[in-house]
Amino acid sequence: MNNVLRNTLIVLAILVLAGGIFMAGNMFAFTNGFGTGWMMGNYRGNGYGPGMMNGNRSNNYGPGMMYGNSGYGPGMMGGAGGNNSNATPLSVDQAKTAANAYIKTLGVNGLDVAEVMIFDNNAYVVVKEMGTGNGAFELLVDPATQNAYPEFGPNMMWNLKYGGLNHSQMMGGRNGMMGGRNGMMGGDGLDTTIPTDLSTEMNVTPEKAIEYAQKYLDVNVKGATAATDPVKFYGYYTLDFEKEGKVVGMLSVNGYSGQVFLHTWHGTFIEESAMK
Repeated sequence: MNNVLRNTLIVLAILVLAGGIFMAGNMFAFTNGFGTGWMMGNYRGNGYGPGMMNGNRSNNYGPGMMYGNSGYGPGMMGGAGGNNSNATPLSVDQAKTAANAYIKTLGVNGLDVAEVMIFDNNAYVVVKEMGTGNGAFELLVDPATQNAYPEFGPNMMWNLKYGGLNHSQMMGGRNGMMGGRNGMMGGDGLDTTIPTDLSTEMNVTPEKAIEYAQKYLDVNVKGATAATDPVKFYGYYTLDFEKEGKVVGMLSVNGYSGQVFLHTWHGTFIEESAMK
């Protein structure tokens, strides 16, 4: 068997396997009320709209590739299907310890935990560059195992500087099979307008990011108010939103297109702490 034929068969086998996974996940998402899945969603939407293969049936604002969101329900490939709400929520110190252990494995100097938010499904951690003050990347900590891992979604697919750092697992990372610029599915999965050059300034300002976030919330989460202190990462912003003075969720805004991505995996907010 020549190399061309062998490589072609390998690619076809991967595509068939991926298609089977997609279909199974789509059926699971549909039957469990998590949305219509990737095949039924809006293909592109509009300026705030979903990226490739979104399964959001209620509007054009939902999350991107293979997240199958309908409201707050997790999508088939988003990794959000694991609901840890029955586990004992982590403390801030436990989440910080797990995050620091993860950072240590990367071998990158100048990174530190800047913020911890505790939810009943997981803990959310912002890691910043100490030298610049910019957000580096976002982590989640599993309350059952107390292990930290890269948050999915924008953190993997929009993060120009750290998106591929130790994120090259099958389903994520800049070089991962299903996501990233060099992934099997091609593009960034969520938005194809992201530049490759870190020096390209984001044309969406923090103020504009808040505006886009609020427009999204006005349509999708009635009565919610976007926070006014978005964290700036390399390629996007992440900010909380509140209802009646209480944090009820989180979303990210693309720094180049203004596309909004709702985080669907956190659960109910419990507490937060900013590190000094």
